[in-house]
Amino acid sequence: MRMDTSLQTSAYEIVNRATYDELDEILSDYGEERFHRRIAKAIVEQRKKESIVSTDNLVQVIGNVVPVKYKRSKIHPATRTFQALRIAVNDELSSLKEALAKITAYLNPGARLVVISFHSLEDRIAKHTFRRMAKDGMYRILTKKPITASEIEIEQNPRARSAKLRVIEKNA
Repeated sequence: MRMDTSLQTSAYEIVNRATYDELDEILSDYGEERFHRRIAKAIVEQRKKESIVSTDNLVQVIGNVVPVKYKRSKIHPATRTFQALRIAVNDELSSLKEALAKITAYLNPGARLVVISFHSLEDRIAKHTFRRMAKDGMYRILTKKPITASEIEIEQNPRARSAKLRVIEKNA
C-alpha cells in the first residue's frame, strides 16, 4: 500500500499495532466507514489471537462483523477499510493540501489547475482550496460543480465512476 517504500509506516503496522481509538479514527475519517467501530474492535480482538498478516485475513475479519446486507452492496465490504489504510499509510490528504498550496506559485496568468479526485475526501479538499483561491480574485473557478464521467465512459472504464474533475484558472 505504500506508494513510497521509504515511508516508515506500513498498513501491516497500523493494522497490528494501532490502538482501538487510532483504528476507529482512521476508518471513520479516511474511509468514511459506516461500521468503523465494529471493524476496529474486531481487528483488535483478532490481534489478541494472532497477527493479521494478509489482506485475506483482514477481509475475513471485516466480513465477520459487517451485516449481511452490507456484503451484498455494489462495493466490497472491505473497500473503505483498505482505502482508509492506504490514505493513512501514504498521508495522502496532507500531500494533496501541500501540493495545492505550493503549485500556485508556478502558475502563470491564464494557466489552469486541474484536480481529478477519486473519493469525497480529496474532492472536498480541492473544492475548499479552489474556493479560498477564488476569494481573493486572483483565480476563477471554471467548474462550479465537478465534472464526472458519462455512463458510456463508466461502462468502458468502471474505475471512472468515482472520478471528479475540478478546474480553476489564474486571472490574467
